[in-house]
Amino acid sequence: MKAAEASVGVVVIGRNEGARLISCLLSLGELAASTVYVDSGSTDGSAEAARRLGAEVVELDMGVPFTAARARNAGFACMDQPELEFVQFVDGDCTLAPEWITRAHAFLAAHDDVAVVAGRRRERAPGQSVYNALCDREWDTPVGEASETGGDCLVRAAAFRKVGGYAPDLIAGEEPEMCVRLRGAGWRIWRLDAEMTLHDANIMRFGQWWRRATRAGHAYAEVAARHANSPYAIWGANVRRALLWGLALPAAILAAAALVHPAFLGLLLLYPLQMARIALRERAAGRSGWTYALFVTLAKFPEAQGVVRFYAGRLLRRRAGIIEYK
Repeated sequence: MKAAEASVGVVVIGRNEGARLISCLLSLGELAASTVYVDSGSTDGSAEAARRLGAEVVELDMGVPFTAARARNAGFACMDQPELEFVQFVDGDCTLAPEWITRAHAFLAAHDDVAVVAGRRRERAPGQSVYNALCDREWDTPVGEASETGGDCLVRAAAFRKVGGYAPDLIAGEEPEMCVRLRGAGWRIWRLDAEMTLHDANIMRFGQWWRRATRAGHAYAEVAARHANSPYAIWGANVRRALLWGLALPAAILAAAALVHPAFLGLLLLYPLQMARIALRERAAGRSGWTYALFVTLAKFPEAQGVVRFYAGRLLRRRAGIIEYK
């Protein structure tokens, strides 16, 4: 094992990932010996496959609601020892790039004020569907100091312990939420210009994409509400945009057309104008943006659904269940 890997543990989480989980574990190489796989009620033999490949397996209690955050915390707790310095979290539908750990480890070792480092996550088959391509565009974020990361990242164990890990009750958005707490505790978050993981979204149907966007809206609302008074608060603007474009504006236009005059339906042209604005912005950045602009605008409707779902659940004091799209 390389010296850069000696103080690194790996936590892989999954539920019914099948062949994708096997690919994930095989991509870890020698790190498989220091890997914990946390299974959230799989019925496809994932736990047994992980054991055969040398990973330690934690099977979550099915009597407690599953969340990715809960799974990651369980994996960390299983491997947490005084000598543990860094933990690589990987989703079971991803494979790890060969040189990622070496580069990420070196960066954290040289920057002791950085708690989390991430790199470029790419979609495995962006040409297979427009939805996969949209995911690949979503992963293409700026390098340098960041406010948040996604599920794949290398985390400093001491920082993770200090903030208490991920919030286990969040059904989504647990990584950016933890980053808010880390930044509040004085740590920094960083994104490297380096290949990190290949992700297999496998989103082939519009309904899957819609549910994923609904989950995003729920996460925006819940995390924004939780940190509304924090100077590092995130996603408040996402909630406002979702409610404006996905609920308030269309409702106002339709009400005005019904109660005042049908000419108010012309205000629906604000949507193609918004798409044009986004597409031109993407073009200025050197990307082809019309498809992206269409779906970013359309996503405000399921996102608004997710926001309303969160607030309705809070009002009724009902805990939200996970929103799956696969």
